[in-house]
Amino acid sequence: MSSRRTRSVLAAASALSVFALAACSGGTSSDGGGAQAGSDGKIEVVASTDVWGSVVSAVGGDQVAVKSIIHDPSADPHSYETTADDALAAKGAQLLLSNGGGYDEFFGKLTGQAGDAKKLVAYDIAATGDENEHVWYDLPGVGKVADQLAARLGELRPAAKQQFDANATAFKAKVDALEKRLGELGATRPGTKVVVTEPVAHYLLASAKITDATPKAFSDAVENDTDVPADAVGAYRQLIATKQVKALINNAQTVTPLTQDVVAQAKAAGIGVVDVTETLPAGVTDYIGWMTGEVDELAGALK
Repeated sequence: MSSRRTRSVLAAASALSVFALAACSGGTSSDGGGAQAGSDGKIEVVASTDVWGSVVSAVGGDQVAVKSIIHDPSADPHSYETTADDALAAKGAQLLLSNGGGYDEFFGKLTGQAGDAKKLVAYDIAATGDENEHVWYDLPGVGKVADQLAARLGELRPAAKQQFDANATAFKAKVDALEKRLGELGATRPGTKVVVTEPVAHYLLASAKITDATPKAFSDAVENDTDVPADAVGAYRQLIATKQVKALINNAQTVTPLTQDVVAQAKAAGIGVVDVTETLPAGVTDYIGWMTGEVDELAGALK
């Protein structure tokens, strides 16, 4: 189910300032770890978020120029309004990559303006059979996206097809290594339970066979952006207080009084808190490096 997240007041203010600056400077472009958009001789690619932009850069290497529409941790894809600069980039793109699954619906406006550009949707490619939209945490699915990117880029530039295939193969080897590590992490800790403030890292936990013990009413309310029922909050807090869970997985980009309280409670109880995000952290451009850090944090919290 698609959700509409509530950002903190500080994050909202930051987002407004970013959009205001974008209006003056011509958009919110990001290279997503690759070459600057508009570089001569490169395949022009537009991605909905810098997460997917970084995957494009890993596969395309120096053959691509990537513009990532969302590259600010404060920007919410559910409420993002496209700019004239975004539309211009889409019109000039040869390839577009979105998350899909209801996560980045704003991108549909851009794909409609993209003419003959090739269009890829990560959620559809991953084909998890799960309604959870956060498929950048589905490592096997990300590997499938890398393969599709190599194929589409190879069609656009046949002379570099072997390079794209080799890049995708190298990228997938690292993804597979992370998936294997998650499997081993769960195998050495059978029956491990955690709670989450929001099911962002759902696929990582599934890969590790770690149980999300969050009360369903809690998760449903968060996903539907409604008030969490008092009894669900009580049950959630009880899991922490009685240490029935090993860690709390916190979406650091969604800050509310409730999430702040339960995070503080977990820390006070000596339960590990693992912060996860929906876009690349500041200063990070590499998907593998980012995911490795996330898995490291999870492993550390479960010791």
